[in-house]
Parts: sequence; structure tokens; C-alpha cells
Amino acid sequence: MWCVAELDAEYLAKMEDGRARYESPDDATAPVVCLDETPVSRHAEVRPGRPARPGHLAKRDNEDARGGTANVCAIVEPKAGRHLTCATRNRAARAFARRIHTVVAAYPRAHTIHLGMDHLNTPREQALIDPFGRRAGRALWRRLTVHDTPKQGSWLNQAEIDRSLVARQWLGRRRIAALRALQSETRAWNARAHRRKTHIPWRFTRKEARRKFGYQTNLSKRSQT
Repeated sequence: MWCVAELDAEYLAKMEDGRARYESPDDATAPVVCLDETPVSRHAEVRPGRPARPGHLAKRDNEDARGGTANVCAIVEPKAGRHLTCATRNRAARAFARRIHTVVAAYPRAHTIHLGMDHLNTPREQALIDPFGRRAGRALWRRLTVHDTPKQGSWLNQAEIDRSLVARQWLGRRRIAALRALQSETRAWNARAHRRKTHIPWRFTRKEARRKFGYQTNLSKRSQT
């Protein structure tokens, strides 16, 4: 179920912009990449459980030890099925800068990288300049064409689907206490998704959005005249 905010002009414009990128032909020189992140809790076992064996379910104690939090950042190129999901200690500006560096380094031959993500409070270009310097930071930022999702429109970001897949298919209900273990698990997820060529078949097109929400753009009006 989606909870959609008021459909004002800004919301519709950003929704149209993002959907246009999703519907564009796959182009290695201008890949469409989505980024989304969420905090996760780290937990450790207090007492050892019992592994599954023939005729018996696995069991674990209902008590666990809280080990702090971490951040899972889902990065996916949906059409190509390329996954760069990672785990970081937090959502600080320097962690954001490292993630952007990872995205840019993954596409050295791209003329531009269309990056879809939620609008963050982080001053994004400055977050790259602080750790990498003004020249290198600006060079990284200029490799990107950023497409912000509208406010309260994070469901339009395909990386949110990828993040959900990681949580449901890979991490599940396991208790992972160490950040390094969580990082190892996200790398394993990437490798598994690559082997299976896990794509995201996005079906909510601009045409469907216009029908669902009952609006028209200038382009659609002209095409009907």
C-alpha cells in the first residue's frame, strides 16, 4: 500500500522525471542507478541456539544483546541487475562521500550517471569536497545527474525494492552483531544477485501514473490535440 502526499506541481514534476529515466533505453554511457539507505539494528546471541536437524526445527533463545546500529545502503542499476549494496557505520557525510565514490568508480566510461535517490539533508557536493578536496570532489559530483524523488515519494525509488530484497531474502531474521559481518553479508548478497542476474522489472510508467492519479502533462496534452 502506498501513502501518496498531495500531488502538487513539484511532486508530479519529480515523479515524471524519475519515470522518464526508468523508461529510457538501457545505455552503458548513461546508466540509471538508484540509491537508498536505512538504519539497521545489530544484535548478538546471548545463549547459543540449536541448529536444525532431521525432524527438528532450528531453535534460538528469545533474548539477544543489542550491539548498536549500522546503515545499509542499497545501490542498484535495475535494468542491468548490477548491485553495489554496502553496509556502513552510519549515515554521516563522509560515509555518503564514499558511497558516491563507489558509484562513480563503477562506471568509468559513462558520460553521466543518472542517480535517483531521496532528497537528503546532507549538503551533497560539499560532502564530496570535504574528504576529497575541491577539485576532486567537484569532479566526482559532475559525473552525476541527480534525480531526487519527491517528498514522501521514496516508494518511487527502485533501490527501496533492492533494500527490501536484501532484508527479506538474505539477512532475514538473523542476528548480526559486528559491522564487519554485516558488510560481508552485503557483499555476499551482491555476488548472489549478480549470479542470478536479479533485475527489477519496474512497471509503474508515466502513462500508468497519469491514469492512476488523473493528471496530464503539457506533453500528453499536446499529443492528444
